[in-house]
Amino acid sequence: MTAQPQNQVSVRIGANGYTTKIKAGKHDLTADEPESVGGNDLGPTPYDLLLSSLGACTAMTIKMYASRKKWDLKEVFVALSHSKVYAEDCDTCESSTSKIDRIEREITLSGNLDAKQRERLMDIANKCPVHKTLQSEIDVNTSLVGE
Repeated sequence: MTAQPQNQVSVRIGANGYTTKIKAGKHDLTADEPESVGGNDLGPTPYDLLLSSLGACTAMTIKMYASRKKWDLKEVFVALSHSKVYAEDCDTCESSTSKIDRIEREITLSGNLDAKQRERLMDIANKCPVHKTLQSEIDVNTSLVGE
């Protein structure tokens, strides 16, 4: 068995199926694929985890801002979905039949908030770090190490 990498997140998959063990700091997670595509359905899919990251960051960012302002925010509920849609009038697409990723995010704010506070919190939702990362140009550097 190889040594555990000292990275922030490490991921390990074996020879059988798609069940994947994730180590995020001191936390253990499991990702998988549905049985319909050969997985064991023992955890969320990679896209579910991506949506979870955006949803958690959105809720935390809204809560942090409302707390600093001492606003009466009781709860933030974020529902998300992911789909591939045909890109119409896409300036950056190579062909008109290209698909782009679309994330739908619905936010429910509970608490004694006026319309101006709700509007501001919706602006703040778009400032969460994960949202900003997903909308920026991302450079993923990949290297082969070890065996």
